[in-house]
Amino acid sequence: MEFGFAPEDEAFRREARAWLGAHAKAGVDRRSWERALGAAGWIGLGWPEGGYGNRTATLTQQVAWAEEYARSAAPPRSGHIGENLLAPTLIAHGDSEQKARFLPPVAAGEELWCQGYSEPGAGSDLAGVRTAAVREADGYRVSGQKIWTSLAHEADWCFVLARTEPGSRRHHGLSFLLVPMDQPGRIEVRPIRQLTGTSDFNEVFFDGAHARVEHVVGGEGNGWRVAMSLLGFERGVSTLAQQIGFAAELGRVVRDAVATGADGDPVVRERLVRQWAELRVMRWNALRTLGNSAAEPGAPSVAKLLWAGWHQRLGELAVLVRGATASVGPADWSAAAPYELDAAQHLFLFSRADTVYGGSDQVQRTIIAERVLGLPREPKGVES
Repeated sequence: MEFGFAPEDEAFRREARAWLGAHAKAGVDRRSWERALGAAGWIGLGWPEGGYGNRTATLTQQVAWAEEYARSAAPPRSGHIGENLLAPTLIAHGDSEQKARFLPPVAAGEELWCQGYSEPGAGSDLAGVRTAAVREADGYRVSGQKIWTSLAHEADWCFVLARTEPGSRRHHGLSFLLVPMDQPGRIEVRPIRQLTGTSDFNEVFFDGAHARVEHVVGGEGNGWRVAMSLLGFERGVSTLAQQIGFAAELGRVVRDAVATGADGDPVVRERLVRQWAELRVMRWNALRTLGNSAAEPGAPSVAKLLWAGWHQRLGELAVLVRGATASVGPADWSAAAPYELDAAQHLFLFSRADTVYGGSDQVQRTIIAERVLGLPREPKGVES
């Protein structure tokens, strides 16, 4: 760590390291791992006190936990969407009944969530959603399609941005609905195979899925305001933990460069040094804006642009230093079995999506142009 800790913060950090060391290599499945984290009180550190089953922590303690988690190479999280996106949104916009119903299971690692935002034909234009929710006696009947839905195949619930006012356009007439995923015949999840051969995100089809009326967050018709608030929670403490993973990947690329002799190329050396320097700048920028994103509306977009491009360039560098061997897999490839990738190949292929998911580079630049620089807004058609 590069900043000081109070004695109680240092104790917190030691406790985090000890617990992770004892459990991170347990080989448990992802859902069991979430329950283990919840039982130990490590979910929801940034939430306020409210009797939800979480422990509270200072911002410094949250950073310590996130970075120690990343350094320990603990299992990937399945519950981060519920913990870091849904929960802050409910805390900001939900009523007391919604908080009491949904926050404790997230804190316990018992219920997993996915995000129903993007749609075919709309891309990153969130106001272009066409999924409709028709009001019924005790709730809504949801019909439509979402795409690029991360972890939908594991999720128990999905927060869905849907159009509840027929004939409405753009950001008008939208509502933020909480929809249970266990509705056979009404919800279908289809995995999307990625370049890496894995399927971490999905298409989700809603064919008359039911959402209870009390599971509308922020009130009917206020979905745009709630959805925009949620997007502001996507960056934060997790950015610093992400950079720990980036540093480990950069270290592997440097070791590969030395092993292959590519480090003798001055162009390669310059690129390696540039990647290291830019990673340091990203860390300093994250520390500068941590906990202060409300005062800097463009900070999340700047951070996304910085790390997405950096990570993509690192993937390109990872295969460059390997030379021709980068095209050879660690095992025989055949059409009959999924292909295997080594770390460098996976980094190269997966990072191609970094500048698209979570809001494409073009969308981030538009946000900065309009909300920070005050440039004229991009035409989006006639609003109703």
